[in-house]
Amino acid sequence: MSSFLKSFIDPRKNWLAKQHMKAISTRLRRYGLRYDDLYDPYYDLDIKEALNRLPREIVDARHQRLKRAMDLSMKHEYLPEDLQAMQTPFRGYLQEMLTFVKKENAEREALGALPLYERSIP
Repeated sequence: MSSFLKSFIDPRKNWLAKQHMKAISTRLRRYGLRYDDLYDPYYDLDIKEALNRLPREIVDARHQRLKRAMDLSMKHEYLPEDLQAMQTPFRGYLQEMLTFVKKENAEREALGALPLYERSIP
């Protein structure tokens, strides 16, 4: 990626990117979600594999956050302000494992091995 594009996306250098990140953060805090919770394991099988490799506690916490967010959404409510202040929406837990899974798949493909799973979008 070119340095211009990187500086355009970087919230520390671009005011619009910073405002966008602030808006996303506000919306995620309202429901108590993290950005990595938005990844859908049914859409991408790499995400499903990365979630399978994570420790059980992390996956259970993810499911709990998603259930709480769905419950709040159905009730047309938000988290209380004191709980919103404690949320960390951009603290990732999935990106490192997802990068590792994608590298493994790329290496497997480069070596000519069969894929572990068939890629299909439901």
